[in-house]
Amino acid sequence: MSAVAFTGTSVMDIDAAKIRGAGSNVHFDKVSVAYGSHVVLHPLTLDIAPGEILAMIGPSGSGKTTALRAVAGFVRPASGRIRIGATDVTDLPPYERGLGMVVQNYALFPHMRVEDNVAFGLRAQGADKALIGERVKDALATVGMATFARRYPRELSGGQQQRVAIARALAVRPRVLLLDEPLSALDAQIRRNMVEEIARLHRSLPGLTILYVTHDQTEALTLADKIAIMRDGRVCSHGPTTELYRRPPNRFTAEFLGRANLLPVTVAEAVGSKGFATARHGDVVLTGAGRDEEAGDKSLLCIRPQHLSLTAGGEHTNRIVGTLREVHWQGELTHLVLDVDGTPVRVSATKLPVELPEPGAKVPLFFAPADTSLLPEDAGV
Repeated sequence: MSAVAFTGTSVMDIDAAKIRGAGSNVHFDKVSVAYGSHVVLHPLTLDIAPGEILAMIGPSGSGKTTALRAVAGFVRPASGRIRIGATDVTDLPPYERGLGMVVQNYALFPHMRVEDNVAFGLRAQGADKALIGERVKDALATVGMATFARRYPRELSGGQQQRVAIARALAVRPRVLLLDEPLSALDAQIRRNMVEEIARLHRSLPGLTILYVTHDQTEALTLADKIAIMRDGRVCSHGPTTELYRRPPNRFTAEFLGRANLLPVTVAEAVGSKGFATARHGDVVLTGAGRDEEAGDKSLLCIRPQHLSLTAGGEHTNRIVGTLREVHWQGELTHLVLDVDGTPVRVSATKLPVELPEPGAKVPLFFAPADTSLLPEDAGV
């Protein structure tokens, strides 16, 4: 993969208002999709603000790609309306929606050079030759591929081909960029690099609205301003990325968006003015960040593996004890698995005691109340 990063060149300087601004918000108004009697997307109401990156994640078959394809115009809603800016695009063909789209298999024409692939959408629109040349040059410069214009796709790496696909989408000056699992065909290292490059691209085009469908939580957490988590054709949670991660509203979100330890507790004292509640796990009294829990409620205390420490101190005022079961060293991180009264608890540590206890030993774990979140005990959606 080329070491050249995306650069914020003149894509922003030529008619940038068509890429960003109030006309690039996306609104789903009770949009549903069905194939015969099978409903794959239940009525969805959702807003994506101008310049926002919204990541849709969820298991296979959850409806995330269907929602994206409905915006693109490749799927006809059974009910509801879709607006981009002030325009109702529900009945418009894909080529009239002002969108760019990138899919996982690049979809480049193998017999065309890079510059011709990037120019394809503009030629389909009937743009004049001078404008096409200018747009192709700018789009390739934006994704760091200006020196590859005369190559064929077969002469590029997977990451470079995906950059060309993104350049082709940008060349038509889309109001909204749709990314459908764009990195899933790449190997792990190139995928990580491409996530960084897409983030840089958005910083250079801060008003470009992006709907990003992925199954990869790391991609979503790295790139997205907001995340919508899909389950069984419905959105089970939606909100700012850091908020969903730190304060998941339900068990499914906690377990799907990153790894989560879920400790069963009973609320002993309702949430106070500072947003914390007291809860009991067996005979152990713990403090956790709550919402509207009341005394006696059965809840789950969510703690991320990286927020557990083997040493006390500072704000780590909560303490539990587990039996060490497994130790997995992975370079800069060591992963521990402990049993805490029948509940598996995982720890991801960068610093460990000089002598780590042997499996079977009792190990105290410490964590801060601010790094927890109380959730309803049921699985919830």
